[in-house]
Amino acid sequence: MMLKDLDTFANKIKGKIRLNYNLKNHTWLNIGGNAKIFFVPETLAELREFLIYLKKNDNDFFLLGAGSNLLISENIQNRIFIKLGKNFNKISLMKDNIIIAGCSILDKNVSDFAANNHLSGLEFLSCIPGSVGGGIRMNSGCFGKEFKDVLLSVQVMDYNGKVYTIHSKNINFEYRKSNLPKNLIFLSASFKTFKKDRKEIEDTINNFKQKKENSQPLRVKTGGSTFKNPKAQTEKKVWELIRESVDNKISFGDAKISDKHSNFFINSKNASYENMYNLINFVKDKVKVKTGISLELELEIVN
Repeated sequence: MMLKDLDTFANKIKGKIRLNYNLKNHTWLNIGGNAKIFFVPETLAELREFLIYLKKNDNDFFLLGAGSNLLISENIQNRIFIKLGKNFNKISLMKDNIIIAGCSILDKNVSDFAANNHLSGLEFLSCIPGSVGGGIRMNSGCFGKEFKDVLLSVQVMDYNGKVYTIHSKNINFEYRKSNLPKNLIFLSASFKTFKKDRKEIEDTINNFKQKKENSQPLRVKTGGSTFKNPKAQTEKKVWELIRESVDNKISFGDAKISDKHSNFFINSKNASYENMYNLINFVKDKVKVKTGISLELELEIVN
């Protein structure tokens, strides 16, 4: 996108456009550099027009969600980022106990909305960091349930600005991934739920939260699970493989392994992208040498 075009576009929209915009505060790891362009659309029309501009000028972009499972390089000065605005995080209850949620809304908020309406099935979302869109993309899950178990459909926009709906029966979900094309922006999703006593729902949520509190580092700068569990190669969890293969005290600058959960890597103070990237590769290499297993990242890296 040419900057003169960008000025014209910025003057006629409600959304936000920033140049040379720092993204550190948009990631849970608090790591990242300055994006060439950072765009927050507030309407479908704004998003569509921006995509058309980008396509016309052969510009690629990265769609930024909640930033929970994300490591962004400091060297991104030529990249364009889009983050859906507040009009994409609305939520409503439809007939037949179906919940419609904007894809930028936090998973926890969807779980809370369901509980407040005495609806069950989405309790596990209370413990998944991130937004609905990211959860669909990677089929996030915990405590025995995944997005594929509750998703009915997802509304998307392709890079040509066309909006359409994909039903879950037409999506191939696997462990921490789906076959949904990368060139789609998720706009909203529908979820199936069922009526249940609110006290039972809240008890389940509290139980999940307590389990998470006991096993995972909270209130720290972390990207969540770094690697996927290698289910096909061993029955051991990835945190067990890391614990057996790596000294938990190893660190690269301020990038460290959590004492509470070996698959959670922490920015203890002011870790750089290079610090975290080196820690990830060090652990991956050590596990490969010790166990013969090649770990696959769950954390997404943008460089």
